[in-house]
Amino acid sequence: MLDPVMDRPLMIFSGQSNRPLASEIAENLGVPLGKSVTERFANDCLFVRYEQSLREGDVFIIQSLTPPVQDHLVELLMMIDAAKSSSAARVTAVIPYYAYARSDKKDAPRISITARLVADLIQAAGADRVLTMTLHSAQVHGFFKVPVDHLSAEPVIANYFATRVEGLENAVVVAPDAGDIKRAISLARRLALPIAFIDKQRLSDTEVASRGLVGDVKGKVALVIDDEVSTAGTLVQAVDVLSQNGVDSTYAAFTHGVYVGPAVDRIERSSIVEVAATNTCVYLGRPSPKLQTLTVGPLFAEAIWRIHRGESVSSLFT
Repeated sequence: MLDPVMDRPLMIFSGQSNRPLASEIAENLGVPLGKSVTERFANDCLFVRYEQSLREGDVFIIQSLTPPVQDHLVELLMMIDAAKSSSAARVTAVIPYYAYARSDKKDAPRISITARLVADLIQAAGADRVLTMTLHSAQVHGFFKVPVDHLSAEPVIANYFATRVEGLENAVVVAPDAGDIKRAISLARRLALPIAFIDKQRLSDTEVASRGLVGDVKGKVALVIDDEVSTAGTLVQAVDVLSQNGVDSTYAAFTHGVYVGPAVDRIERSSIVEVAATNTCVYLGRPSPKLQTLTVGPLFAEAIWRIHRGESVSSLFT
């Protein structure tokens, strides 16, 4: 009888949210992408079925919680539950983009801490482990009682800036709000660059106001870094503030390119040179010369392989 998990077959499955990334991960691991079917009934209920045996398998289910978030979340929960019911030895939820991570605290009366609720749902469905990347708030990690491996896209983003930006020695890393200072400091140390940050006030879900800039950016190339670009309101405000303070040019990079609503229009109308985001989210909008996609497939594949083999993944965190 097989006992060590590393001796059990490695199985990679994908929900409907990001099959291209799942296929890339499977290809990097040298294993076929598992066969499963998700259907929608006439009454809008989902139906999930695996089309191969999962018995005693080490199962990894890849699903980003991108729009439509609720559909993708329920599909993930159903896939986890079905895998556990099919006698999988271990089920790991691989969530490249964890939605609701911004809802990590009770900062207003009578609201839900939804990041914790989603964590509870994933564990209740039967996940034995979670693998994710660049949570908006690191404290979401603490909402789980099962092991969580929290990867960072910083090495991929640093390589993008180092190979794409001319005059990198004259650049400055910019945090678009105070909450991103720690992330900016880490990247600045990796690239041996100074930092600056913008004091931001959020007015609504789609609108922000910038109140000031801290740091010297005049005549420099600004490298804006953040975990997620959604409507691009924060980004374009940052670009405007930087332009007003004399930057030579501005680039931006994000782990999660959600690009909803007016995001692409705002980016194209701004003076920003280029915006890069990793493929944790699938972009299905119109092509834009200002948008670049970075791959994190090999990073996830390496993490999955180490988890499967029972090896440390801590070196991948940074």
